Amino acid sequence: MTNGWNETRHQVAILGGGCFWCLEAVFKDVEGVLAVAPGYAGGRVESPTYREVCQGGTGHAEVIRVEFDPEVIGYRELLEIFFAMHDPTTLNRQGNDVGTQYRSVIFTTSEEQLHDALALIEEMGEQRVFPSAIVTKVERAGPFWPAEDYHVDYYTNNSDQPYCRYVVAPKIARFREKFAKRRKRSG
Repeated sequence: MTNGWNETRHQVAILGGGCFWCLEAVFKDVEGVLAVAPGYAGGRVESPTYREVCQGGTGHAEVIRVEFDPEVIGYRELLEIFFAMHDPTTLNRQGNDVGTQYRSVIFTTSEEQLHDALALIEEMGEQRVFPSAIVTKVERAGPFWPAEDYHVDYYTNNSDQPYCRYVVAPKIARFREKFAKRRKRSG
């Protein structure tokens, strides 16, 4: 506390687990998350477009950039939600979404995040949380490139679209059931 107000140091997590529309919709509902932005990371081209990323030649993954308050939710808790919302055992694929842009990846923004991510993956492997080995890559974050405006709040703006109904909505429902205590409170 300084001058009577709280100077919370917000942190950033960058996560890729398939289509960024799914992760954005889930993480916008997480208590302690202040902002979520879909975008691209981990590639070789500056300012890639969605079309370029989907063609697979840029090396980018579809990711979300999550700004969060660590006094409300910890990085490890965010990772636990992340792992529950996608299949970290399939290489370059989530369901029918296939390609390196859909890989499972964590881009860390600090040494502490790097350590925490690797430790959690090791623990989950030892506990055999998943029936197959976890293939999620953990890399140091490089540039994050925001996605085009039409990707922002995609689920909110397109919830009747078939992909949203059959792929995104079930992930939101699973989050709300499994992590009910982590949901933002209304009001």
